[in-house]
Amino acid sequence: MHTTLIRNLRTIVTCDGKDRVLEYQDLYIEDGILKAIGANLDCQADEILDGTYLLCYPGLINTHHHLYQIFSRNLEAVQNLELFPWLKYLYEIWKNLDENIVRLSSMTGMGELMKHGCTTCFDHHYVFPAGAGDLIAAQFEAADQLGIRMHASRGSMDLSVKDGGLPPDSVVQSVDEILRDSALAIERWHDSSFGSMRQVALAPCSPFSVSADLLRESAKLARQYGVRLHTHLAETKDEERYTLERFGLRPLAYMESLGWIGSDVWYAHGIHFNDEELRLLADTGTGIAHCPVSNMKLASGVARIPEMLRLGVKVGLAVDGSASQDGSSLLEELRICFLLHRLHASNAAPTGYDILKMATRGSAALLGRSDIGSIEVGKCADLFLVDSRRLELVGATFDPKAVFGTVGLRGPVDYTMVNGRFTVREGRLCTVDEEALSERAQRACETYLGL
Repeated sequence: MHTTLIRNLRTIVTCDGKDRVLEYQDLYIEDGILKAIGANLDCQADEILDGTYLLCYPGLINTHHHLYQIFSRNLEAVQNLELFPWLKYLYEIWKNLDENIVRLSSMTGMGELMKHGCTTCFDHHYVFPAGAGDLIAAQFEAADQLGIRMHASRGSMDLSVKDGGLPPDSVVQSVDEILRDSALAIERWHDSSFGSMRQVALAPCSPFSVSADLLRESAKLARQYGVRLHTHLAETKDEERYTLERFGLRPLAYMESLGWIGSDVWYAHGIHFNDEELRLLADTGTGIAHCPVSNMKLASGVARIPEMLRLGVKVGLAVDGSASQDGSSLLEELRICFLLHRLHASNAAPTGYDILKMATRGSAALLGRSDIGSIEVGKCADLFLVDSRRLELVGATFDPKAVFGTVGLRGPVDYTMVNGRFTVREGRLCTVDEEALSERAQRACETYLGL
């Protein structure tokens, strides 16, 4: 049994159903579960941390990423492209992915996420070149090494350029091959138990790179196994034109016709929904992973997050792929999300605390999890800690609930804990040598890009 006691925490922002903010309380953690919260707890522990100056928050939960894109970010040729031409250019690089590139890019991206308070990462991997190796196994291996909680996806594409899609032939697969491998991935990796560190979702890439058959059959398979469904949707006007021209339907109506709506479905982006579609999302419990930085960089548009929240649509926060976001910090995403919607919605915009809850409880709901997302007795001990004495926080912690939206945090957090174990201490990863990882990853990146 492993136990930890964090004593006398200056502030605990719980993000629970009562929006409690606690002061000078202890946290007692046993085998990854938060067992007690209170003042002067009479507990012994294997590890005791003085929290007198620390601000404590639930671990952030990233609901949409493409970790393999770490090795194709900040490329001059694509910096000013929008989504469709951006994808066409980058697919020519991504078709060379292999197990080693996926492992190292996953470690790099998830390491950066953890250093900025993230404790759970969902990755939407959908590029499976022939002969590339076991890419999902490589991702879970990277997550294990780092100590992060991971949801992986068996993504897929079956429409190449010759079929009217965007990707090259070498990265698409047949529907039968995809479904067979999807079932194997679920059976091998998916753990639905309380406190699970590994889960799997089925995640065909997007309406313009997969067939109706693949979408329909993936939904049936996911429900047979009780796993969740994810894809990109309503990200750009180009996508809207594509589904209207090909199917005579707007993107959401097209997906609904294939069984892709309900409380087990969440979409990345969801920018171009109309009023009726927003109400449908709310009524059916269908969720949205909001990716503000990526949406800005690719000039895709601004998601209607204020309206979604008012209607009760499930919304979580995400960094999206590192080639469109150029980083892996949910704290950065949180502040930019706050500023973007202030600019567009003024006093109707979500508050800094609303967005913190979006990145914690909201994101947990998208992943179908009730065991993470808040600091409450009986939940998993996933949290991050920030020293209130940091120079950049002077005069900024009078409202600790909103501070990461309004003020933000430059640099890493002080501590991150996942499942009761510290994975970041004093701003550094605990379980890997950062310098060695950085050097190894950079060499692999240069080889992969042919530099």
